[in-house]
Amino acid sequence: MGKQIDKYIVVSFAKIYLFALLCFILIFILIDLFETLDRFIDNRIPASTIISYYYYYTPEIIKLVTPVAVLLATLFTAGSMVNYNEIIAVKNTGISLIRFMLPFLSSGIVITSFSMYFNNWVVPEANKKKFYIERNLLRKNITTIGLNKLYFQQSENQFLLIENFREQDLTAEKISLQLYSRDSAVIMLKRIDAKEMKWQDNKWILFEAVERNFTSNYEKLIRHQTIPLDSIKDIERISLKPEQIIRKRLKPDEMNYGELEEFISGMIKAGQNTDRQMVDFYSKTAFPFSSIIVIILGIAVSTYSRQRRGLAMQFGICILISFIYLGFSKISHSFGYNGDLNPLFTAWLANLVFAAVGITLLYRNNY
Repeated sequence: MGKQIDKYIVVSFAKIYLFALLCFILIFILIDLFETLDRFIDNRIPASTIISYYYYYTPEIIKLVTPVAVLLATLFTAGSMVNYNEIIAVKNTGISLIRFMLPFLSSGIVITSFSMYFNNWVVPEANKKKFYIERNLLRKNITTIGLNKLYFQQSENQFLLIENFREQDLTAEKISLQLYSRDSAVIMLKRIDAKEMKWQDNKWILFEAVERNFTSNYEKLIRHQTIPLDSIKDIERISLKPEQIIRKRLKPDEMNYGELEEFISGMIKAGQNTDRQMVDFYSKTAFPFSSIIVIILGIAVSTYSRQRRGLAMQFGICILISFIYLGFSKISHSFGYNGDLNPLFTAWLANLVFAAVGITLLYRNNY
């Protein structure tokens, strides 16, 4: 009898979850399309690129609406069993509430496990392509590119400064490579200024470069129309690659777990504040677990009252809980960004609070 009930619950839950997921994806795409249509037209974006844009946008939508779809599936499945007195029949068979929750929780664990991989590897890769289209074709969020006035320390005494980097053709503009004495950081031995530095055939090529040498009593100047950077005398091999430059403007949503961890390590070495990035880092793990949390909360709400609720009421409750959860999460994250709360605690705070509320409601109304 127990296995039949489990199968019934899992199948009902899965159907509603997948249907809700599909509906939310379509709603998100339609809303965004209406908002972005002018940009598509003004920039003469072809239909194939528009389709690609929303193809890459879909994983991010799935990530955002999964907890809402899970909550909706839980409320509709458990709520319908309450409305049709099926929950009473289940209890009469001797099945406890905890046992009744197992198929829901099992479904939540499967979704959470999938989300851990999907959110941390599939979504960032799709977001990279989506944001590339926004920045370079739609000219959207252009002020957040973050590829201006870049600074790289290539070795103990070798520094590279880049005024601007173009992602489209992997070209650095107005670059300055400075070589200092190992004995004194104020003694410059060589300086190379170039109009452009392009990545071609897996190496950097300088264009309209001026090489200045200060090793003798007078400045020695050499002009190069075109020259590979590695062929210049006394310059150590440049390990910098375009993807490392591009990574400087990536948002946390564009980085997977390992890339964000590496990015934070670099910021720590540079002595920069990482509170905001640490909150985003821990949130990559905490957010997928929201599916399990909302299942506990959904069952608690469904069994809270003996009164029957219609589909509109169930949907309204779902939207209300979702807004409260997301609002609470955003507010708590702002405290973590400012350094007022521990980043790990901040990332998990919404889950802990809503899990406590759900467990308390379950206990008070069923025991």
